[in-house]
Amino acid sequence: MKQALLPAGWTPPRGYANGVAASGVQVFIAGQIGWDAQNNFHTDVFAEQAVRALQNVVAVLHEAGGKPEHLVRMTWYVTDKREYLASLKDIGRAFRELIGDYDIAMSAVQVVALIEDRAKVEIEATAVIPHEAQ
Repeated sequence: MKQALLPAGWTPPRGYANGVAASGVQVFIAGQIGWDAQNNFHTDVFAEQAVRALQNVVAVLHEAGGKPEHLVRMTWYVTDKREYLASLKDIGRAFRELIGDYDIAMSAVQVVALIEDRAKVEIEATAVIPHEAQ
């Protein structure tokens, strides 16, 4: 079970939650980038790398027995905030298809570079799988 947190009087955020309360088994997913399972990049397009990174987050979560609705926190590291902002429509569509809801505490941070030179985005995530879901 998870619950998005919105303090009284606050304007609801768009595309994320200010906080999330959850109980269950915690799953910590390392930063995932836009390459495939064999560490190969197929694109240098920001939105396409973001979609692949989200798919990788979901794959790791499934390995723990979790589902996208169990995600409670994400941190996005992007190498170019303008490229990120220009891609929001495509990212949002993919996010709704892969993850489903925005009841996730999220942060996005622009960084100078990521360890893999071709990577444009890295997504780190935390999930809480309810005990009854296991």
